[in-house]
Amino acid sequence: MDTPKLKDQATPRHQLEELDAVTIRFAGDSGDGMQLTGTQFTATSAIIGNDISTLPDFPAEIRAPAGSLPGVSGYQLNFSSHDIRTPGDEPNVLVAMNPAALKMNLKDLEPGGILVVNTDAFVESNLRKAAYETNPLEDGSLSGYRVFKLPITSLTMGALEEAKLPHKQMERCKNFYALGLMYWLFDRPLEPTLKWIDQKFSKMPEVALANKLAVKAGYNYAETTEIFTTHYRVVKSDMKPGKYRNITGNEATAIGFIAASQLAGRPLYYGSYPITPASDVLHELSTHKNFGVKTFQAEDEIAAVGAALGAAFAGNLGLTGTSGPGLALKSEFIGLAVMTELPIVIIDVQRGGPSTGLPTKTEQADLLQVMFGRNSECPVAVVAPATPSDCFSMAIEAFRIAIKYMTPVVYLSDGYLGNGSEPWEIPSIESLPRIEVKFRTEKAGFYPYLRDERTLARPWAIPGTPGLEHRIGGLEKQHITGNVNYDPDNHDFMVRLRAEKVARIAQDIPLLEVSGEPEGKVLVLGWGSTHGAITTATEQLRAKGTSVSSAHLRYLNPFPRNLGEVLSRFETVIVPELNLGQLALLVRARFLVDAISFSKVKGLPFKVSEIVKKINEYL
Repeated sequence: MDTPKLKDQATPRHQLEELDAVTIRFAGDSGDGMQLTGTQFTATSAIIGNDISTLPDFPAEIRAPAGSLPGVSGYQLNFSSHDIRTPGDEPNVLVAMNPAALKMNLKDLEPGGILVVNTDAFVESNLRKAAYETNPLEDGSLSGYRVFKLPITSLTMGALEEAKLPHKQMERCKNFYALGLMYWLFDRPLEPTLKWIDQKFSKMPEVALANKLAVKAGYNYAETTEIFTTHYRVVKSDMKPGKYRNITGNEATAIGFIAASQLAGRPLYYGSYPITPASDVLHELSTHKNFGVKTFQAEDEIAAVGAALGAAFAGNLGLTGTSGPGLALKSEFIGLAVMTELPIVIIDVQRGGPSTGLPTKTEQADLLQVMFGRNSECPVAVVAPATPSDCFSMAIEAFRIAIKYMTPVVYLSDGYLGNGSEPWEIPSIESLPRIEVKFRTEKAGFYPYLRDERTLARPWAIPGTPGLEHRIGGLEKQHITGNVNYDPDNHDFMVRLRAEKVARIAQDIPLLEVSGEPEGKVLVLGWGSTHGAITTATEQLRAKGTSVSSAHLRYLNPFPRNLGEVLSRFETVIVPELNLGQLALLVRARFLVDAISFSKVKGLPFKVSEIVKKINEYL
């Protein structure tokens, strides 16, 4: 944290200092409730009016041994009095509930940062599981930090003497005790969390009481003890007036597709097989049957996409969702959607790979699979949201394109976007784009592969419409008639026509905008979830007088029609990606630009400092 300026005093013992921004990381065992603790702190900060950005970090092991390194779960959030776009490069505060959490996360804590540790967990058995040869609380290795050693488990148990719960259940409340400590330290109110506890545990009053006692006890301990001499305040952000809510990318994705259904006036059908990190989309959509949403948890990925394609054939908005491994299984049906020219959308919430890979970590390495991972020439449109809240807008855009051009569209998100959260200004219905659905109903002159002169889209004819009987399937179609056709010239024509149809989408998407000078020495080009780090890095450098610009792609196939012209105006193009250079490869091939690939495949998003350092290498 920057050295804060003293503003006033809360009590004779406790100074109150104002900060612009703080990054906190809660870390503990996967059963310690760190995700819940982080989301409650985030929700309270959003209610106060801070700008926020979060990074949940889940363990990949479903049942890792308690206290082990693979079982560590973390939740990082950055809350601020000004506009922010990332969850912070390094935490200013680390709350470590056991030795494993300390071992896995201490390397990220800023020098001199605040470290709160649960001393009750630093017993010999846990130290061995975390591969500590000596107790770090005693060997001087933490001397570079402001360490607060608290017996959080014991303090929690003492506070819950009146709760009528088994010992193990009371111990599980220690995460709320730690939350209460942090609420006092950063001047957060208890009321939103107390209200949430009452609602969440309304049918379990003993559990509700225990959690409320724990969070209050943590707050009161920090208030009354002399271990803390200062607490901090981050005032509300100067956000433009509007109605906001905190939203994750997966929640925004689900709500965006529901909005698309309402805008199009057609039922939404979601066929999905559960897979991390896309499962939350299925969970969210399944709760909205009141909007006519139909969700189908299929027996496998192939059945899920097949059902979505059948729904599109019947006139519904066909949607399916997965991550990289599932996308591979869906490839043949996506090819069928290309051949039949039906408007389905495929969600890919990317994760680390290959194979099962890093199922709970983020990556951007499915781009080439999405572009080319099907047999033959099989083009699909590709859109990619840039932020958690942008997931809403791009979900609507995916179906707008799919319906207008009668083509499959891949919606390319990732684990960082899907699980991360930020404030979302709820838009007015009037501000949302129209999605016009035109079903063919006239019998006269109907052929299934007639073409709209501008978009090359074929008619959408619902089965059972009198006089519009037609053949559909995976065999090559004759132009116009849709009859099965093996003629070489017809096949060449149809392959090129399907490619041209996708290419024409470029006439219907926004031009690429450049942030900073329109020409110069360095352009940083990004896509997807790299937006926050790239934008923040380039803004920081421009504030210091550095000439550097950035541009961000939300449309990956086709590219915006001015992309080549934008690239030509800069001496150097740097492309940061969470892969080994897939967009850079496409840019180099398409525009013959010597783009510099800046790759990272650690299962973690870019830090702002990493991009700043890379830009400076070329300045």
